[in-house]
Amino acid sequence: MKLQNSEVKENLIKRLKRIEGQMRGVQDMLSEERDCREIMQQLAAVHSAVQSTSREFFRHYAAVCMAEMGQENGGAKTSQQREKMVEELILLLDKTP
Repeated sequence: MKLQNSEVKENLIKRLKRIEGQMRGVQDMLSEERDCREIMQQLAAVHSAVQSTSREFFRHYAAVCMAEMGQENGGAKTSQQREKMVEELILLLDKTP
């Protein structure tokens, strides 16, 4: 399954580029031997941004899965197929930071 909504994709890409910039900033801070507290604060911000982006991606991915669940076979997806899809979503959620 893929995200079809181009606006969602653009938003996620913007978030990831911002995170990429934050990581470069942390690298610079390390090179400049900045205070550990400042570096930890920036790392915490990166962590939070990654979590937020993961949740946003998962929300849209799950919505696509649920929409497809209702469309396949004229909406007559078997109970076993639905259970498998939910299991896959839970496994993916377990892997998100």
